[in-house]
Amino acid sequence: MLLITLIILGLFFFGGETPMDQRVVADPSLSEPLYTDAILYWNYILFVLGVIAIVVGVVYQFGSTFADSPKTALKSLVGIALLVVVLVVTWAAGDATPLVIPGYEGTENVPFWLKLTDMFIYTLYIEVGVMILLMIGFGAAKKFK
Repeated sequence: MLLITLIILGLFFFGGETPMDQRVVADPSLSEPLYTDAILYWNYILFVLGVIAIVVGVVYQFGSTFADSPKTALKSLVGIALLVVVLVVTWAAGDATPLVIPGYEGTENVPFWLKLTDMFIYTLYIEVGVMILLMIGFGAAKKFK
């Protein structure tokens, strides 16, 4: 997967520009890489694979733990509950104001998609922040043991 990602990134950055008659961007002075669609579709594939891996892992862990200790299995669902809370909070924090995009004729510049995008971006910020704090915390805890 890393090799495919590197190939697609190489195509995106070094694969040239979209011909003028096929451009989506209204301003011809702006760059529009030829392989933008490829990188977007690859991101969608990676996202779906990640979600599938997480769901399968959670279901497997829950099922295998539930047989031995139902109480521990239920505790393992706390992480999912916290993620749901973060998603709800970040959805509420999202901005629904339509964007001013010159030349854009699509149908996705509506409150639902804008709030959904903000929700994902804010959730990623929170997850990265928590991940960094956990790495620092576990690193420090390891030093003091």
